[in-house]
This record gives sequence, structure tokens and C-alpha cells, in this order.
Amino acid sequence: MKYVYILRSTAFPEHYYTGVTSDLKARLTKHNAKEVPHTSKYAPWELKTYIAFSDEKQAFAFEQYLKTASGRAFAKKRL
Repeated sequence: MKYVYILRSTAFPEHYYTGVTSDLKARLTKHNAKEVPHTSKYAPWELKTYIAFSDEKQAFAFEQYLKTASGRAFAKKRL
């Protein structure tokens, strides 16, 4: 199972991060421990939403979509 997730910074609420993982709890712990260079300066993070996929290709495709302008608009309105 792969999870596409959206995090929201609690320190800087206007900052979001989208990613994909197979272990959601461990990945959130890494983000909050500042072990992920891209997200360390905006920690701590909270999980806004996640979606489970049984197909890895679909998970990565959906993550890439959420990182586009239309995907961000979709997430803001619907997730």
C-alpha cells in the first residue's frame, strides 16, 4: 500500500508539503524530526489528509498531479 499525503506546517500555516510513502507514521515522524532537508525549516508538521493506493504507479501519478497548479487548486478545494 502506498499513501499520498499532504502536510501542513503548524509554524507556518501557509506552507504545505505533498509526498508519497509506504509508512505514513514513520514518514511524519521524520518530517517532524527535521530529517527531511526540504521540510526541516517549516517543522513541525501536521497531517492534513492522505489517500491510500494499492497501485504504486497510480500513487506516484496522483502525487505528481497534486504538485501541479491544477492539483494544488483541487487539493485546496476538495481535500
